[in-house]
Formats: sequence, structure tokens, C-alpha cells
Amino acid sequence: MGTATTPTTDKGVIVRKTTRKMWAAAAGVTGIALLATACGSSDGGGSGEPAADGDEQITLSIATFNQFGYEDLITEYESLNPNIKIEHNKVAKSDDARANLNTRLAAGSGLSDIEAIEVDWLPELLVYSDKFNDLKSDEVEGRWLDWKEDQATDADGRLIAYGTDAGPEAIAYRSDLFAAAGLPTDRAAVAELFGGADATWDKYFEVGDQYYAATQKPFFDSAGAIYQGMINQVEAAYEDPETLEIVAADSKEVKDIYTQVLTASATQSAHYEQWSDDWVSSFQNDGFATMLAPGWMLGVIEGNAAGVTGWDIADVFPGGGGNWGGSFLTVPTQTEHPEEAQALAAWLTAPEQQIKAFKAQGTFPSQKEALTSPDLTSAVNEFFNGAPTGEILANRAAAIEVAPFKGPNYFAVNDAMGSAILRVDVQKTDDIETSWTKFLEAVSALG
Repeated sequence: MGTATTPTTDKGVIVRKTTRKMWAAAAGVTGIALLATACGSSDGGGSGEPAADGDEQITLSIATFNQFGYEDLITEYESLNPNIKIEHNKVAKSDDARANLNTRLAAGSGLSDIEAIEVDWLPELLVYSDKFNDLKSDEVEGRWLDWKEDQATDADGRLIAYGTDAGPEAIAYRSDLFAAAGLPTDRAAVAELFGGADATWDKYFEVGDQYYAATQKPFFDSAGAIYQGMINQVEAAYEDPETLEIVAADSKEVKDIYTQVLTASATQSAHYEQWSDDWVSSFQNDGFATMLAPGWMLGVIEGNAAGVTGWDIADVFPGGGGNWGGSFLTVPTQTEHPEEAQALAAWLTAPEQQIKAFKAQGTFPSQKEALTSPDLTSAVNEFFNGAPTGEILANRAAAIEVAPFKGPNYFAVNDAMGSAILRVDVQKTDDIETSWTKFLEAVSALG
């Protein structure tokens, strides 16, 4: 269909469905230099059990980024299936994984049997969905939240990826640094400090002003991260869902969010680029007091802040709720073992394994069955002062009202915005207006 339908809802999330066939028309401006010829697709089955016969030894490779919580799961799968050996190729940054995937997809070889992808660049790949196996099977039917499955379904109804996690956000904070600033430290009191159920971004920045006035120290880690939390609450920030026209340059809402974040960042930001070496090391030297925390970020914080006490997480988020990120597992048609790769992907994304991944790294499940499991809702995280992270993130997921529309140019526009924010917040080469002008030029170049 050529137009967006009336939004449907699932667990309080607004979902706007737009045809992937329209995305194909925009393939030339996605910035992915893929070959015009497509690899033949393969139906990899979906039994959830390896398809290798007898004692045949098979090595499967899986490429991920950041923290998926798969280390122990891979060991478990190998013990359950002695004829399968798994090579886990993990990089730190999503951008690095995207660059590798695009390069090897264009070359026609070199991809892992399973490639993890992130939701912001999934729309680009749907333009080339025939380079990925159709993973539909009776075994996984109805496994995911409807909006999660829809994100990975192409115009022909092929499911090219299995959903791993979703990214409902809360606020992580250093209770010891709050205490030093004369702010409350109990997580319930901190939630109320930000406005509780009526929390707003204005209130968040107001508390940031209080913290800075008391300490002269940064309140949050990165202006880019705060922007990401805010823009993900806008239903169609960068592209028109009906025409796929880029509208970011003319959006007052986008400009207002950009301006508000960078105005606050002058005193409140620690001026780090997330994932940089300086950002990583800042966790060990009291670099900032708060950060936005989707479930997958909890494992990152714990790893970077090993040995540091004081971290906690409050059941609150400005604007009510927001989702940042969420990933998928694909099986490229390049694989020589499509059935075995699909079986491993199906096992890793089953509700039972996703709960284990959550307990290992905080990656919050997107599977319906997992979301109602007491194993999830009763989970606590000792590093975060024994916080009931399962319950908190379930509450945050229920508060999400918008699943942002992300078309084929979303990643490119958001990348240009990230550069605009970096120029002001981190590199300090531009002021707010000159960097905005450069953003407009970058967007205009996209066509």
C-alpha cells in the first residue's frame, strides 16, 4: 500500500505500518553501496534444533556488537549440540558492525552465518531483503510483540530477522553523587524528583541545574545520548511515513529538541561521545551523575564501572516512556549452513534464552512469553543496589506510547544529527546555530 494505515497498538505501543515497497524506491539514497544483483534466498527451516546429521561437525559464526548476553548461552548451546562449534565475533560499536555488514554484503562473501543488526539500520537492509533468508516458521509464529516482528518483515511477508531485545528506558544514577549534591538517593524518591508519572524533560534539566549548582560537575554523560532519548519519543521525526520524504530540516520539533539538549549541555554534559575511550574510563572517575538506561545499557554500565559503588536505577523516564534500540539476528544467504544457523538464531531468541540474556546483560526481551514470566519480573540486579530491574523495565515498557517511524533514510539523517551534536558538545568546533546549518546541508545532500 502507498500510505500509512491508522496506527494499531500492542501493549500500549503505537505502531505505524508503511509498505517496504516504498522503501525500495529510496534505495539510492540509503548510503549502502550494495551490488544490484541479489543472492538467492534459502528457506532455512526453523525447528530450533541443528540440522546437521550424525557426527558431522559444523562451525557456525555469529557476529554481534555491544552486549547481547550470549557468552554463556553459546557455551550452553555447544554442550547441548556437540557437533556444533560456534565462533562469536563481537565488536564494541553498532556502527562498526553496520560498516562490516554493508561491505561484505556488497562483496557477496565474508559475512557470519548469523549477523546481528540494530533497529535503526534495519530499514536500509529491508530494501535488500532477498540477501537474507526467510526465517518464518511455525515454531516462532507469534513469538514477538507485533511491532517488533513487523519491523523485520519485508513487503512480500518474508521475516528476515528474529527479534532479540527491546530498549525500554529508565534513568540510571549515582546515589553517592546525588547525596553529595544534597539530592535524594532512594530510587522511589529519585523517581519523584524527576516528576514521577508526570516526568518531563524540562524537569530533568531543572534537576541537572540543581546538581551543577551544588557540585560544579557534569550531570549527564553525553548530549547525543540525551537527544536520542528525546527524539525516540517523536512518532515521525525525520521522514514522512506516507511519502518517505525527508522532513527533518523543516521540523520545529526536531530543532527544538536539538536546541534544548545543547543549551543544557553547556553546563550539564560531561562532553563525551558514547563508546569513546574517554567515555569508558569516565565510569571509574565519577565522570557524571546520570545517564539514560535502556535495558541493554545496564550491562555496559556494570562492565565499565566494575568496582564502583553507588549506581542505582529509578523507575522513571521523562515524557513517560521511550524505547532506545533493540536488535535482531539475521541469517544472510551467504551462509553455507542456513538450517543450522536458523536453528541457533531461533534458540537464542526463544523466551527462555532471552530471560537468561537479560539476567546476564540487562537486554530486555521482546518476546511476549518472556514479558509475563516471573523469572523476568522478579529479577534484581545487585550491582544497581539490588534494584528490581525486571519490574522497572517492564513498567518502562508499558509506558511507551510511540514506536517511531524509521524509513530508509533514518540512519543517515540521525547520523548527520549525531555529528551536529558532537561538533558542539564534544569537539567544540561549532556553536548551536552553525552546527545546525551544517546538519541542514548534510540532510539536503541526501536528496
